[in-house]
Amino acid sequence: VQLQASGGGLVQAGGSLRLSCAASGRTSRTYDMGWFRQVPGKEREFVATISRTGGRTYCGDSVKGRFTISRDDAKNTVYLQMNSLKREDTAVYYCTAAGRFGAESYSYQDYPYWGQGTQVTVSS
Repeated sequence: VQLQASGGGLVQAGGSLRLSCAASGRTSRTYDMGWFRQVPGKEREFVATISRTGGRTYCGDSVKGRFTISRDDAKNTVYLQMNSLKREDTAVYYCTAAGRFGAESYSYQDYPYWGQGTQVTVSS
């Protein structure tokens, strides 16, 4: 499966962005999907995952209550709605698929498929 992330950009603190991840090849409905983020010098950090049916979602503690993951399998696309953005949300965001433990895969090492990343910058 190939993953293409988009939607990043520059936003002021308190603002919102929606990231998209379009899947091609095998359709996205085959996989649990997720988002991670990374800043220079740090490991890729778990953000959110969604099960292949969309029935279960998980969010990292640092984004819980602010970010929402969803999917539209008709469009083979997964979304990350980010609200109440903070400066510490600044990172490159990567979409991913097929975690070794399904939607409960919280380590970047559990994933074989990655998109190219999209930069999110939050200014004060």
